[in-house]
Amino acid sequence: MLTVNKQLHMEARLQKILAQWGIASRREAEEMIRHSRVRINGVLAHLGQKIDPEKDAIVIDGKPVSKKQRPALIYLLLHKPRGVVSTCYDPQRRPTVLDLLPKELWEGTGIHPVGRLDADSTGALILTNDGNLTFGLTHPRHSISKTYRVLVEGHPPEAILKMWRQGVMLEGRKTRPAKVQLIEHHGEQSFLEIVLQEGRNRQIRRIAQQLGYPVIKLHRTAIGPIQLQTPKEPFLEEGKYRSLKDDEIRFLQDQITQPNY
Repeated sequence: MLTVNKQLHMEARLQKILAQWGIASRREAEEMIRHSRVRINGVLAHLGQKIDPEKDAIVIDGKPVSKKQRPALIYLLLHKPRGVVSTCYDPQRRPTVLDLLPKELWEGTGIHPVGRLDADSTGALILTNDGNLTFGLTHPRHSISKTYRVLVEGHPPEAILKMWRQGVMLEGRKTRPAKVQLIEHHGEQSFLEIVLQEGRNRQIRRIAQQLGYPVIKLHRTAIGPIQLQTPKEPFLEEGKYRSLKDDEIRFLQDQITQPNY
């Protein structure tokens, strides 16, 4: 009985193991499995499969992987351009965020985006091969703030902005309170600064459309205190990246170790 319990304890879902080893985020690991890129003991892996990493042989794209081969941890801030998708693989063959990095940063390192910006949006995006960090930061209970500069059609009045701040119903569920501030009018358009504590799919675009002020441009300027431009750093140009500083990495790690996580 003790032997069986020990074996069950050692088994874990394949995507969780790949994330812990820094091979990919859980989401990206699931995509790898779906696209028949992963084999366990010579057999194609399936979603939800549990394995024993001490006994089972994992092969990705024909190459064996193991915990011992885990590469050094990488933490980057990227300024994502429009038209680039926030994923490691795109079935439609659109350019991905990995295409913006030198080959030595992504080949065999398991680096991947943390969360997403839709293809039409630009701005700050974190990339890492720290699977535990990615899982923590993308967990539904996580509440790191993200700041956006948004250009919308028309001139939303204060009543509309107040409604947006308090939360709007999307698919039967109210959004969390947000900070929404009018920056300036620009002809028949308006610039808003929006700070969210959640990241539902295309949330800002969907709310703006629902309220009658569709988004023209959406740009993420910061993730918590991690900004594209700081007093001590030159502006990070579109398509460029930089390594996160030690205090920025600590901030992210602190977010997933807080008691309310």
